[in-house]
Amino acid sequence: MKISFLLPALLLSTMSFAGAETLKDQLDAKREAFLKSAPPEKAKSYQDGIDKVAASGITEKALKVGDTAPDFTLKTPEGREVRLSELLKTGPVILTWYRGGWCPYCNMTLIALQQVLPEIKAAGASLVALNPELASYTAETAGKNHLDFDVVSDPGNTVARRYGIVFKMTPEVAAAMRKGAATHVRNGDDSDELPLAASYVIGQDGKITYAFLDADYRNRAEPSRLVKEVQALKK
Repeated sequence: MKISFLLPALLLSTMSFAGAETLKDQLDAKREAFLKSAPPEKAKSYQDGIDKVAASGITEKALKVGDTAPDFTLKTPEGREVRLSELLKTGPVILTWYRGGWCPYCNMTLIALQQVLPEIKAAGASLVALNPELASYTAETAGKNHLDFDVVSDPGNTVARRYGIVFKMTPEVAAAMRKGAATHVRNGDDSDELPLAASYVIGQDGKITYAFLDADYRNRAEPSRLVKEVQALKK
């Protein structure tokens, strides 16, 4: 069953903040709009969820700069295999995780990354976005955001787990996500697990040269920073 009733509203929400100067500006504007309109108890439950993720120490335990990036092979919605080690043969790789196509912060980030894709390619690098959703929903997200880079499904967060960035939602947040975003349907499981919105830059030697790790899903790696990181590796 394909859940698509959220998409028009999310797309409109994304477009509403497109005029901001940086991705951070857009994300901050979205956050402020949510806090102004959301019921206090809903905003509190989401913040409590963020606080619990932060308290878990996940950002300290996840892979960091200097670590070797685990190799993996995942598929695009069309069935094409994307293997990290193969991409590294031609240049650095940016890996970025998003929670799902239902997440407005994720959609804004993917669009911002698409805008700097020419600069990433000019630096000889590749960009891969990973998410825990089933292939049909991954295809939906890539299509609606007109993405020209690899977007792959990571069922069960198998690869994300190897990078140490998987967490379990609090019962309150999980219930809200199941009801509003149908995460259990879109992910094809009942784990109530999500990946951090992490980003990594990986050099051709397989070592992580840049890591963005934040317990707050409303914070993301700035695309311009990712461009600078791969440009530095080219030099």
